[in-house]
Order: sequence, then C-alpha cells, then structure tokens
Amino acid sequence: MIERKSLGIAVVGAGRIGGLRARLAAEYPAVNFIAIADADPARARDLAAQIGAQFHGGDNLAAISRPEVNAVIVASSEGEHVQAVMQALERGKAVLVEKPIALTLDDADRIVAEARKREADLRVGYSRRYKDRYLIAKEQVVQGRVGRIVGASARVFNSRSQAFAMLKRNPGATPVVDALTYYVDLLNWLLESTHVTEVFARGQKGVLKQAGHDTDDVNWAILTYADGTVASLGVSYALPEKYPALGHAARVEVLGTEGVMILDDDHTDQLMYSEKGVPHVYLPDHSVNMVFLQSGTPGDWALGDFLGPIANETRAWLDHLALGKPCVLATASEARRTLEVTLAIERSAASRKPVALPLVA
Repeated sequence: MIERKSLGIAVVGAGRIGGLRARLAAEYPAVNFIAIADADPARARDLAAQIGAQFHGGDNLAAISRPEVNAVIVASSEGEHVQAVMQALERGKAVLVEKPIALTLDDADRIVAEARKREADLRVGYSRRYKDRYLIAKEQVVQGRVGRIVGASARVFNSRSQAFAMLKRNPGATPVVDALTYYVDLLNWLLESTHVTEVFARGQKGVLKQAGHDTDDVNWAILTYADGTVASLGVSYALPEKYPALGHAARVEVLGTEGVMILDDDHTDQLMYSEKGVPHVYLPDHSVNMVFLQSGTPGDWALGDFLGPIANETRAWLDHLALGKPCVLATASEARRTLEVTLAIERSAASRKPVALPLVA
C-alpha cells in the first residue's frame, strides 16, 4: 500500500517560476498549507491571494519555519539561493531549489555538506530533464538502444533581451552558468556512469559587453569524460532582441556504438504571427509578433492548465514527497558537479587554456 503524506509548502520567491510552482502546488491534492515569502511583501501578498495561501510575508525564515511546512521551494534570484536553502536544511525540510544550486563552488559545497549531514532530500530544478523528449531519450540510453555513448553535442540560443534581464538580476548569472548549465546537466545525466575530467573552451565578446556586461556573446566548449567520451557544448544569448523564441532554441545529439539520437528542440516547426503580439514568458512588457510556439522554457498555458517541463517536474517532486515515488530531479551532488563544469568553461574561455577537473582555487 502506498503511504500518503500531507504536505505543507513554503515558496521563497514569488516571481515567475516561484509563482508557477506555487500555483501547481496549490492544485496538488496532498498540499494542505502554503506559505509565500518574497523580498517584496506586496508581491508575496498578491501571489498568496491568487492561490489561496495561508501565510505570506517578506521574511523567508518566517515562512520556512512555519510548523505546517515540511518542504520548501527556493525560487529566488540565482545569487540568493544559499541562505534560504541552508535555513530549510537546518530545520529538516525537504528542498527544491532552482538551478544553479549556487554561483560558487564554496557555496555549493556548504549546501552539499549540510544536506549530507542532515540526510536531507534536496533536489535542484534542471527542468530539461522533465521535457518529454529528454525523458524519452534517457529511456533509450537506459535500455541500451544506442549502445555505449562515445560522443554528444548540445547547443542553446536565446535573445539578448533575456541575457540582459538575467545579468541585471546577478552579474554572476552568465549565459554559461545560468543557461548552458541545463545542457551540461542533461549530458551528465545521460552519461551518469562517468564524469567530466577536462574542459577546453573559447568565447567571443560583442553586444553584451557593449551593453556594459563583461560577458561573452557566444561560448563553445569541448568536454572530455573519464571514459573517453567527448562532447561539444555551445551557447549564445546574444540573438536579436525580438528573436521569435520565447526561451531556449536548442539541439542535442547523442552518438553511441549502436545508435544515434538527434533531438531538434528549436520549435521552428511551430510558427505563429500575431498583429496583437505575444507576451514573453520571462520578460514583462516584452512581446513579439512572430513566435515559435512551445519555445518557452518553463512550458505553456493552455485552456487553464499549465503544461510542460516545470509542471512535469513540480508534480514529480510532489509525488516523490507525498507518495514516495522515485524522481529524476538532480541531487545536490549532481548539481554541484554541473556547476563545476560551467565554471570550468568560463575559466578555460578566459585563460584560453584547457582546464582539468576537479577545479582547484
């Protein structure tokens, strides 16, 4: 018999993703209490009113510490994850934190050590894992249908308008650390029996630097894994401001001894043009006339329901907590390893030299 557990959820960060996850949690049958916290108490109040949350305010710790709360979603800005995660772990709560787990390895190591010490259930939201095509790809790897993976590639493009918003939140949330990280995690997940031992990367500065950010417009990297597998990764968040993708335009390829997978995730096959304009999933007051439907990274609203990776991932996490079902959300250690690779890519691009892993100060 499945043991069913009641859930009380604290959501730290009432922005776009925190708001989505809060709405999804509010609809989940096992959730009977929700607390919302945000640095802007008015935003926490508004979200609480929309979903019927029982508590709201501007104090993260007050929400996390509520006796009704046994799980915490940390959806604050990238540079603000660490304190809320540590507060939750110290109080014995399960945690779902948005990627990246932190912006430095020291902070990531603090989180990993605390989670290990508490034997805590901490997961990191790399939502590409919960996009259908990548779940299905993982199944093919698990079933051995491509044989031993010997090579892989992934690249992701996005508009400069989203890069500007990301860098404004936190200069350390670069396209490599905050966006390419999804595809580092994805390849590491597909290649979970091995690990990256060397990174060689190059970058090129242009429009992002002209706008005041000392950040590359484009980066390409070669990853070498311990078993000899070689992968290439690329990212550019400098496409034109009105580029019709609402999120990631991506392509992933996996080469094995007995098969190959080519996963086209650009969504150029779903084109719409609207004279009224289409709102951007991440950027308020930003709309485009031409859009690639389903290119919004979190997912899409359709007839009152939110569909896509964030919904799949959130429900899988809630199922895991309430019903004990297994889930494939990244663990703290996996997220720390992914952060290390992205930092190595940036270090290699800056030094123009190969970088060995594990990283040394």
